[in-house]
Amino acid sequence: MLTYGRIIAVPLIVLCFFVEGRLNGSDAARWWAFGIYVAATISDFFDGYLARIWKQSSRFGAMLDPIADKLLVAACLLLLAADGTIAGWTIWAAIIILCREILVSGLREYLAELKVSVPVSQIAKWKTAAQMIAIGFLLTGPAGDKVLPYNTEIGIGLLWFAAIITLYTGYDYFRAGIRHFVD
Repeated sequence: MLTYGRIIAVPLIVLCFFVEGRLNGSDAARWWAFGIYVAATISDFFDGYLARIWKQSSRFGAMLDPIADKLLVAACLLLLAADGTIAGWTIWAAIIILCREILVSGLREYLAELKVSVPVSQIAKWKTAAQMIAIGFLLTGPAGDKVLPYNTEIGIGLLWFAAIITLYTGYDYFRAGIRHFVD
């Protein structure tokens, strides 16, 4: 249910950005988007944790959980690029993150057909946390700058940090999977 909630959060966050555009930069819409996003990211932690302690984990849930995470990250990065919060060279950080997510998903699917499991590494969990924190700062954007000076710049710095970790974890997954490739 928590995974479904994260998936439902995606269109709600998008809706907030459309409302912001209609209200000529309403700070309230960005704060609502941020609040929904924070609830979704917190649910990501509890999703896996509760599934394990309640022994409610399933193969379907294990498959759907990373999809929900990727939908949330991708939608937010696209929104932030569309509204100009991330622009210029920072778009490359978003591209790195999105490309890695798509490539690793493809690798996992290919390896799953070979019955090869690629467990999530601890650094990949840190990568997800870095991405989520960076996006949180950036979602508030100009509204956040009024509360915390340089909020957007902090978010951009964290996004680049997340992109670097993302590159490393992508390399790590491909290095682990390369021995399973066949001609």
